[in-house]
Amino acid sequence: MTDHAAHESDAHATGPEPGTAAGGAAPASPSGDARPAVTVSGLPLPDPAETELVVPDPAVMREQYRSTPLDETALADGPMEQFARWFAEAAAAALLEPNAMVVSTATPDGRPSSRTVLLKQYDERGFVFFTNYGSRKGREIDANPYVSLLFPWHPLARQIVVTGTACRVGRDETAAYFRTRPHGSQLGAWASEQSSVIGSREELVRRFEELAARSPEGGALAAPDHWGGIRVVPETVEFWQGHENRLHDRLRYVRTDTGWRVERLAP
Repeated sequence: MTDHAAHESDAHATGPEPGTAAGGAAPASPSGDARPAVTVSGLPLPDPAETELVVPDPAVMREQYRSTPLDETALADGPMEQFARWFAEAAAAALLEPNAMVVSTATPDGRPSSRTVLLKQYDERGFVFFTNYGSRKGREIDANPYVSLLFPWHPLARQIVVTGTACRVGRDETAAYFRTRPHGSQLGAWASEQSSVIGSREELVRRFEELAARSPEGGALAAPDHWGGIRVVPETVEFWQGHENRLHDRLRYVRTDTGWRVERLAP
């Protein structure tokens, strides 16, 4: 994930050279010509011309989660401390991009949209990600600050759901983070008018290469004015632990005038 295939952040896929499968040479087409293997994040996908794909029935796909019960007495005093515990456990379990989260926004008239982005900072103030302010999510947040975050940690049978309000971080925070990004990701923030319609991928690559020629690696590159951080200030944070027979634990922190209240939800 990265605003990924659809992330709009800065993860970098690694894998075999283009045109090679995980095991080496590219497969041949029926005519004998070499045809590049299709890969996603280095993993080869079946060739539809050579493989009869079986379409599964989603109605019969299910898992029985077997986990330790999540008890109120085991929770931290506040949601950000509890998030830090679970986030550390997700990272220790070697989950792929445990900081990937689904950000859902909506227009003022209630039309929602979702996408996966990467969490880059968190503390008692909330959760921070970075984006082009002119993107769809940036425009929707400007018009309607109420958002939801979802951390889908399926291998652990866990998810965290956050609701709250979003606001831009200060330019000093944005500049500090932008300096830590790889040079290519810095160029990408300048090259892409995120969510706008473009004629082709070649057009985007050409724009990137022109910027790279003018700003070679090693030089200082400032963050674009149209790009920066968004902080989601939580109002509720739900910790979901899966169990067999759908008897899941759902414990939700709710912000009050005096702190946080914990309530249990039926699964």
